[in-house]
Order: sequence, then structure tokens, then C-alpha cells
Amino acid sequence: MASRSVPSLVFVADALNFCFWSRDPSKKYYVEYKGKRWTGYWCLCAALNRAIEEGINITDPNFYASVTQDQLASVFRSESEMDIPLFQERLEVLHQVGQVLIQKYDGSFANCVKKCNGSAKDLLNLVVSEFPPFRDEADYNGKRVSFHKRAQILVADVWGCCEGKGLGTFHDIDVITMFADYRVPQVLVYFGALQYSNALMDLLRKDTLMKTGDRLEVEIRGCSIWATELVCEEARRLKEADSDTADIQINSILIDEFLWDYRRAHVQETDSIPYHKVRCIYY
Repeated sequence: MASRSVPSLVFVADALNFCFWSRDPSKKYYVEYKGKRWTGYWCLCAALNRAIEEGINITDPNFYASVTQDQLASVFRSESEMDIPLFQERLEVLHQVGQVLIQKYDGSFANCVKKCNGSAKDLLNLVVSEFPPFRDEADYNGKRVSFHKRAQILVADVWGCCEGKGLGTFHDIDVITMFADYRVPQVLVYFGALQYSNALMDLLRKDTLMKTGDRLEVEIRGCSIWATELVCEEARRLKEADSDTADIQINSILIDEFLWDYRRAHVQETDSIPYHKVRCIYY
């Protein structure tokens, strides 16, 4: 895949990378692709890859800035009885971000990356300021706090997909934190890096639906970021004490990816911990 095409696909995927959970585990939205059933974030990837193979220009902002409801419904069609959650919101997100790319960046997210001259922090700030759907913020005790989950994962995905080379070269990639969603906090609690109060556990076990910006939701996400930073610090300390690990890179991005993959590989065990549920476009 050409380096220019990587950011285009990554940008679309991360613009739409939110809210895949189902209140009823027996009724999930999924996508059948290449003989396999895909759920969660991977159903999004499957739907996008299927669309590309069918000749749909889903990575071209000239297409998705004005994509119709019927066209997007075809992209996200499923053999399940469930539609993809927040379909209308996804349609609006594509329209918004596509129009910005066309009007300000010659229709290319690669131009956003180039403008930042190898700085992950600058790219993060650009994405958050230029593309409102990535502006993941909340008010907490009179202060504005920022999580920017999808904006951070966008930077991390460019870095990872380009293997830290070309457009994915960032001299400050370690400024990116973990991606504060609903699944990584769950596995942090499972491992004991994070602890919920009995009252919070009772609330989560009742399958309570929280709202974006609720105090408990903000605290769960904020504490998850800090817990991951502490894990990262300890991992680096252990690395320094072991000369055989000198070439191993450690940062919060890689720790987040490990935890997220671990959760998917150990569903039965980790689901003993309830996760907080929010219907929003931010994660």
C-alpha cells in the first residue's frame, strides 16, 4: 500500500471508530467478510475493505463528504438483524471531516500529516482544532479536560501502519497517551492496575447507561490514562534493569494495544469485570 493511501484509509477508519457495543450480547451488529464474522472495531475494518473491493471510493473525501444515507447503508450492510450503532452520526461525521479536507487540505489527510513536520503533538492539535468530531472533551469540577481518544489513535495508527517511517515518522510519538475508551479500563481493572469502588461496580453491573461528560465516566477515563502512564513508567524501569531489552520500545500506545488485544483474546475472563457504557461519537 502506498504511503499516501495509508493515511486516507486510516483517517476514514478512525473518523468512524466509535460505539460498537450492544446492550444485548446475543444481538450484535456484525459483518461477514471473506468467510468470517467480524464484530467490534474489526467489523468497521471489514466493511471498509469490502467497500473498497467493490469499487466504492470510501477513502476519498470527494465521495464521503456528500455520501448519501443509502450509499453508506450499503457500505455497512450486515447479515445480522442489527444496524451499526449511531448510523446517522457516522453519516454526519463523514460529511463534516470530508468537507474540511476538501476545503483546506486539497482533499488529502496526508497533507495534514506533512504540515506537522514529524510532530505527533502538532498533528494531534491540528486534528482536534480542524475536525470537530474528534474534539473529545468534557467539563469536570469547573475545568475543561481533554481525552481526544480518536484523535490520538489516529496519530498512533499513522505511526503504526507506516511502521514509523515516511509519513509515519514522529520524533515525539511518546507524547500520545492510551486511548480512553470503555474496554481498556475494563482490562486495567481485571489486572488490578485500576480499582473500582463497590458502589461503581454495582452501578456497572446494573448495565447503567452513562452520558458523555458524566462525573463517573470522566473519572473512569481519566484514571485509565494515569494508570496506563504508571504501567508505562514501571515497564521502562524494568527495561533499564535488563540489558537484553535495550532495543524494545515502550510507550502508552503499545501498552494500550496489548491490553485491547488481551481483552479480545480473553473475553470470558475479562468480562467478569463490567465496563461502562456510553452512546457517543468519541469512543
